[in-house]
Amino acid sequence: MSGERTALVLSGGGARGAYEAGVVSGIVDVLGQGRREQAPFSIFTGTSVGAINATWLAAHADRTDMNVQGLAEHWQSLTLTEHLRFTPGRFLRATAGNQELGRSLVDYRALERLVRDQIPYSRLHDNVQKGVVDALVVAALNISTARTTMFAEVAPGRDFIPSRDPRRVRRLTQIGWNHVLASAAIPLVFPARRIGSGFYCDGSIRFNTPLAPAIRAGAERLVVVSALHREEDRPPDSVPPAPRAVAYPSPMFLMGKVLNALLLDPVNYDLNVLQRFNRVWEVLEETSTSEDLARVVQVLRDTRGLEYKRLQTLVFHPSEDIGEITTRYARTLPMRSLSGALVALSARIRDQFEADLLSFILFDAGFARELLALGRRDAHRRADEIISFFA
Repeated sequence: MSGERTALVLSGGGARGAYEAGVVSGIVDVLGQGRREQAPFSIFTGTSVGAINATWLAAHADRTDMNVQGLAEHWQSLTLTEHLRFTPGRFLRATAGNQELGRSLVDYRALERLVRDQIPYSRLHDNVQKGVVDALVVAALNISTARTTMFAEVAPGRDFIPSRDPRRVRRLTQIGWNHVLASAAIPLVFPARRIGSGFYCDGSIRFNTPLAPAIRAGAERLVVVSALHREEDRPPDSVPPAPRAVAYPSPMFLMGKVLNALLLDPVNYDLNVLQRFNRVWEVLEETSTSEDLARVVQVLRDTRGLEYKRLQTLVFHPSEDIGEITTRYARTLPMRSLSGALVALSARIRDQFEADLLSFILFDAGFARELLALGRRDAHRRADEIISFFA
């Protein structure tokens, strides 16, 4: 069994997932491959594109570097003509007559080949069976029940304690490519996937950053990578700058904001809740008798199915606004294909464009390289924190 109980928690965000791979690459650089006997993480949880990244890393967790360079290379192999090929006909009819898939606006086959053929699932299962990986958890939304399912592959002797929340369901299974693709099935963009008797789509809709599954899988420390840029906190009594006058938002603007709200914003709330609980628990430990503390622990166990413990966390957010990077990059794209033309024209018509939407679907090698480099820089800038955290 792995001695370290450190979890890597990866959020959703479509093409923004390249940033996550960059951060992990930077962490590996900082820790130094030759100075470690095992990978820095033994628990992996992910939603949407985070599920793809997490599954790749867990499948290579028998290596100290988790083959993160291989993951980066796959990100840099993406092309708009393959991975963002619009096929409206697939949305208007059942996907090629396949009753295992939902409808989609984008040709899903290139992404399916990458997830199905490039991730070594037998190696993943071996890592779990040997205890190199304590747990891998990917989240997907059951469309008919609107409940988030936590598909979990757990090592022998380990546990993944189910939630008492009726909106979340635990399912212990061997993780396969269909689970990963279901978690990453952005509604309308990629098709929902049938698993058993139900259809599943992007887990980020209800559960973007799976902190709780990492804790319920036994994590003692959390490294969380969000794809959402967090601006400096504004003093509560300050007056925000007046917004510039704009026309009524375009559909692209609204879709981008909806995706941000559904898939990215909740991570800040979850992290704030975790920090507040950590502070409350610290005060309880300092001021309560052992009998009083035991009563609190019992109440938490009865209501949550799990007692509370303070967790050390290391959180990464992009230091630059990915929306701004998206706009700058998209304007440079050639218009030789339908996908490239739509992206480039959208970026150039700034008043009718909101970069948030394109940042989710800009599956292009050049854009991925920029986000990978940003992730590495953000990790390297915090080298002292990383070393202290893992010490």
